[in-house]
Amino acid sequence: MGAGAKHRLVFVDRLLATLVHLRHATTHDVLACWFGVDRSTITRAIAEVRPLLAERGCTISPGMRLRTLAEVINHLGTDGKTGIIDGTEIRVRRPAAGRKDRDKFISGKNKQNAVKTMVVTDGDGRMLFCSPTQHGSCADITHARQLGLVKLLADGPAVEILADAGYQGLGAQTGGRVITPPHRKFKKNAPD
Repeated sequence: MGAGAKHRLVFVDRLLATLVHLRHATTHDVLACWFGVDRSTITRAIAEVRPLLAERGCTISPGMRLRTLAEVINHLGTDGKTGIIDGTEIRVRRPAAGRKDRDKFISGKNKQNAVKTMVVTDGDGRMLFCSPTQHGSCADITHARQLGLVKLLADGPAVEILADAGYQGLGAQTGGRVITPPHRKFKKNAPD
């Protein structure tokens, strides 16, 4: 196609753009760049496809926006849902040589420069919260404590949170609301 030629989205592309937008909150500008079309084409495609999805029972609740970890815990408690937490690391460029906290970026797990974030999802896999980043050397459980998760679970509604071994110890601090796999030393002879 020559300069100024219009690109059209076939139905599968319109559906894909809509699903990516709904699932990941990807902006129309980014989607337009990915698909090589104008922003208005993406806006129109999403406006056409969302009602089709809604007719088939695939809807997103309008107006539900959870901005803080406290709102997420209240949402899970109100709806009686199980939450899932996990930390994830994102590899970053090594900080400048003169930076005093340079060593904090080195992840003990992966031995690389990284930043870490904690993600909370519901049982269906919908992301409800993504924390601000922390240095890669910060342990998952420490990050959760710094975010106030222990206090929110201890003082808030009855919520069950599933977590990996990086959060062992939170269960005792939250009255059993955080469920982790058994400690490796207890796999064979677990205490009563």
